[in-house]
Amino acid sequence: MANAPIRLLIAASGTGGHLFPAIALAEKLPDYQIEWLGVPDRLETQLVPKQYPLNTIAVEGFQQGFGLSSIRILGKLALSILEVRRILKQGNFQGVFTTGGYIAGPAVIAARSLGLPVVFHESNALPGKVTRFFGPWCSAVALGFEVAANYLPRAKNVYVGTPVRAQFLDGAIDTPLDLAIPDGVPLIVVFGGSQGAVAVNKLVRESAKAWFDAGIYVVHLTGDRDLEADSLKHPQYIALPFYNNMAALLQRATLAISRSGAGSLTELAVCGTPAILIPYPFAAEDHQSYNADVFTKAGAALTLKQSELTTGGLQSNVLNLLQSPQELAKMGEKAKAIAVPDSAEKLAQLVREVVET
Repeated sequence: MANAPIRLLIAASGTGGHLFPAIALAEKLPDYQIEWLGVPDRLETQLVPKQYPLNTIAVEGFQQGFGLSSIRILGKLALSILEVRRILKQGNFQGVFTTGGYIAGPAVIAARSLGLPVVFHESNALPGKVTRFFGPWCSAVALGFEVAANYLPRAKNVYVGTPVRAQFLDGAIDTPLDLAIPDGVPLIVVFGGSQGAVAVNKLVRESAKAWFDAGIYVVHLTGDRDLEADSLKHPQYIALPFYNNMAALLQRATLAISRSGAGSLTELAVCGTPAILIPYPFAAEDHQSYNADVFTKAGAALTLKQSELTTGGLQSNVLNLLQSPQELAKMGEKAKAIAVPDSAEKLAQLVREVVET
């Protein structure tokens, strides 16, 4: 069977930041037979397209110091490694691709124990602990931010950017919005990534009146965990848990207010959307601040710390920017300069080079 397709196992789980780049990669490998490795009851059960069979394993991360619970987690890890080995052997897979997180550990260990190549994609400016530990084990580590290489001195690093969902590149970006927003009015888009941002939501609702008075419209993507999501009503305010056509929405936005997860930043960059970034203060090792720092140093965004942010501070920063169209235009251009629109193609090429040689 000389012409049998390459079989690739993709290990990506948990959040849009892990899943969207992996799905974008899979779409660039149409000649591969791809299966997925995930965890039960996580976002992949909803997001992974049906053409990719989903295998699930039970695995979790170490949240605290070593204790009795750690012994249980280590036991689960050992079993999950054996399960991934079984999946890889029975499926005759020729390589593994992972975007990190808890699932990367068993995927990398199992693959390397079988002599299979592994490509690891790290989307953050500060690589996670899993990446820093397992990066040197992998055939290549694909980086979303060039600065991440500073934290991975023993890995084979390749800068490719972070792939975005196809809608950001396939023309959907030019489709009209199905939202009641008049042409020409300033528009703020607020979003907190795939899990929302309750603290930011509260600040935005408290700040919004001053923006409405200035003629500004607000589209607020609240996520599905905010119990007060419907508490503000105003004709210039649209609150939704999610919005599917994010490409067109960010293209229309005058300014975004966002967390600084790598996926959100990648989408802002591709769309050239100027932003106020409020890093999630409880992200592992404060990695969102490192991401935001890249954009702030490039002049593409303004970063505000959640711990220091007041309603008045958010109101005034937004109004000052919206009264400076030239500054906003510069920020948008700087954001575009950070983007790697062909990231998925570059990542797919790297996977081909690693897996097929």
